[in-house]
Amino acid sequence: MLLLASKSPRRRELLGRLGVPFTVVDIDIPEVRAPGETPEAYVRRVAREKAEAGWAVAPSAARAVLASDTEVVLDDRVYGKPVDGADAASMLRSLSGRDHEVLTAVALRTATGLDERLVATRVTFDDLDDEAIAAYVATGEPMGKAGAYAIQGGAECFVTRLAGSYSGVMGLPLHATAAMLRAAGLMR
Repeated sequence: MLLLASKSPRRRELLGRLGVPFTVVDIDIPEVRAPGETPEAYVRRVAREKAEAGWAVAPSAARAVLASDTEVVLDDRVYGKPVDGADAASMLRSLSGRDHEVLTAVALRTATGLDERLVATRVTFDDLDDEAIAAYVATGEPMGKAGAYAIQGGAECFVTRLAGSYSGVMGLPLHATAAMLRAAGLMR
């Protein structure tokens, strides 16, 4: 049995695309970047902590726990989830007309140990005016999303270029995840 340690409906949807049966385990890990921690190390650590916490509460029938963390990074600043609409608008204003990186770490915990991967995707946003930002924030979609946007939603029209994993920007890079599941004997 595979457990997915995630509250994210997008991760559930994405993992479902791989055709691997799984059950969701609700894990709550503080997502706070330590002083001096690089964005890459931070994302990896959070994914690992989620996987290990899931493993600690997993029923004995569990063969593996899969966890992931996604963050938007610009100029070494990690953009987590906005606290309110004003915060979301501020994030979107700073991403407007710029390249940024979306880092997604995936961790798979099994009885033999931990496998982890980091997938980096370059995303370029168009120049966004205040009206476009306000209209998008008013939809409520930015809330609960790293960097205040959902690439699979209304923000898709903001993206002028993407180099990397579209599913990684959504929250679970399917190519890397499938490779990990195959290596663990959980997927063909």
